[in-house]
Amino acid sequence: MELTDPADSRRTILVIGATGLIGSAIAVRLRREGHSVTGLARTWRRSGAIQNMRFDVALATKPEDWLHVLSGVEVAVNCAGALQDGPGDDVKAVHFDGPSALFKACERAGVKRLIHLSAIGVDRAQPSDFSNTKYRAEEALKASALDWVILRPSVVLGRAAYGASAMFRGLAALPILPLMPDTGKLQVVELDDVVETVVRLLPDSAPARVTLDLAGPEPLEFGEVVAAYRSWMGRKPAHELPLPRPVSKILYGLGDLAGWLGWRPPLRTTAAREIVRGATGDPTRWIKVTGITPTSLSDALAAYPISVQERWFSGLYFLKPIALLVLAAFWIATGIISLTVGWGLGVDLMRRTALPALAEISVVAGAFADLVVGALIAFRRTSHAGLLLGVAISLFYVAAGTLLLPELWREPLGPLLKIWPILVLHLITIVILEDR
Repeated sequence: MELTDPADSRRTILVIGATGLIGSAIAVRLRREGHSVTGLARTWRRSGAIQNMRFDVALATKPEDWLHVLSGVEVAVNCAGALQDGPGDDVKAVHFDGPSALFKACERAGVKRLIHLSAIGVDRAQPSDFSNTKYRAEEALKASALDWVILRPSVVLGRAAYGASAMFRGLAALPILPLMPDTGKLQVVELDDVVETVVRLLPDSAPARVTLDLAGPEPLEFGEVVAAYRSWMGRKPAHELPLPRPVSKILYGLGDLAGWLGWRPPLRTTAAREIVRGATGDPTRWIKVTGITPTSLSDALAAYPISVQERWFSGLYFLKPIALLVLAAFWIATGIISLTVGWGLGVDLMRRTALPALAEISVVAGAFADLVVGALIAFRRTSHAGLLLGVAISLFYVAAGTLLLPELWREPLGPLLKIWPILVLHLITIVILEDR
């Protein structure tokens, strides 16, 4: 029998949303398989041998916006997604406007095969803009002339930690597990199974114009998913604490506030609406079409040992937002205090230095700098710069205090000594700042 040259099966593939949890895993796997892969992402990140281009799906709402990135492309894989509207996030544009233009552009550019990542259950109910726009994009794709494949994964978990995959790890580190009310069951699906599905559906000979629910083999309660991670980490079962609805609404509201500051916590009102429906489906057709047997969560976790990195990540997951909140509040509070109740003390302190004429302006300048640092830390886009500026200003305060008022080193409350643990917290937060 004559063997097919592996080079004959290599494709030129465009992966949209190539820095997300699913998109990055797909891009790396396809590159490893020998395909020529170009990744599109709103934020550019270096990703090994993958050629990533900065491209905002939300702004590409006309077919003409896509044609230059589709030149020479044989298969497009759309993994772009957003949970909820916020600064820089437009759910309708990312899920419907941009993809609808992509579908038309693929028809013009001769890209026949398009694999589109949707979400499980969007055909049954659309309780939020997330599921509504996902479903509308499915309908637009089905109306096209493309050889389309729609994949509807359930909650995707894997070795990489982002979104739900990160949240479950963080919850597994808590001695008390808070449980939100009205949480539906989850048939969590492994990231490797999702990636393998895409690989098997790439060839022109693979089934087309099919919609597949990618769901794990067992429906689990939310607490059971967390318990599986705790068991994997060698921790005893946590005490479960069902939260009253008013408390859950406050937490979801805080998540929305963080979202409007540019952060992307998984706990937001969209999640509250979607989680009531749960994330379940029938994997029978998926198994029949691809030959893939979905991996259970317990089997997936048992496939690789727990590492110190996993323990660190799970323990730091909820400490990270606390650290950011504390640092932002610390800098803003010191600025406000300096300009209000602490004004007299600050001016008197500066008058004890060799520069008494600059006492008032020094206090004002210091307070303004503190307020700026706090505001920069609070917003996601500027948080890294804010943390670095906080380090620089803290070091300046140490140097200025040493030169102008060296006796501060001997103060019982240690104003200059206490700067050092603050500096360390800044540096640790800088290191753990990235989400993916």
